[in-house]
Amino acid sequence: MTEERASFLLDRLKAVEEKIESARERRGGGKPVALLAASKTMPAEDIVLLAERGGLRLCGENHVQEFRDKYDAVKAAGCDVDLIGHLQTNKVKYIAPYVSMIEAVDSMKLLREINRQAEKCGRVIKVLLELHIAEEATKYGLTLDACRELLDLGEWREMQHVRICGLMMMASFVDDQEQIRREMQTAADFFDEVKAKYFADDDAFCERSWGMSDDYPIALETRSTMVRVGTAIFGPRVY
Repeated sequence: MTEERASFLLDRLKAVEEKIESARERRGGGKPVALLAASKTMPAEDIVLLAERGGLRLCGENHVQEFRDKYDAVKAAGCDVDLIGHLQTNKVKYIAPYVSMIEAVDSMKLLREINRQAEKCGRVIKVLLELHIAEEATKYGLTLDACRELLDLGEWREMQHVRICGLMMMASFVDDQEQIRREMQTAADFFDEVKAKYFADDDAFCERSWGMSDDYPIALETRSTMVRVGTAIFGPRVY
């Protein structure tokens, strides 16, 4: 890696962190906001550099194979790795031994498989339930009613090897900031409903994960506790 690339990455990471902290202070402080570097297609050396010289402690991969390819180097640098993309049940076994969190659980079938594979590994895997609030058919996730139904069934309460830690959603990819704000506020309000009804006594249920490079400032205004930022740190992706 050139020193020019290293400086570019470190400067952009610092800029994002400063914006996050400023937004947190404007909303009155509270729980620190976790910054997840969305590192899809980016080389492991970029993440290692940010971890070792920039203090980055969390990144996320969309695809299981890329997760596996980068994991050892990234973890050795002190950075945890979440799986943030859509996950097929037949791929859970490949990441269960070491994934930090699975952020896009969108069915009971997937939750059962995560629990099953985590039990084999002797682990408890943290997960987020993914909501589909965006006005885009291409987005994955549970509708609000489907999420209520999954929780009402109660099967998750018997699962000893998964821990539901909160909710995740992706807003519509549009220029209309008020639409984005409405969608994120819907998620924030729904979090309060779910917390009160199902997790009132569970301190682990605390994450509100929404906001990416284009909309994370709005996410921070709508009580997000975890933002997934890729392009704003790494620059444009090359596919």
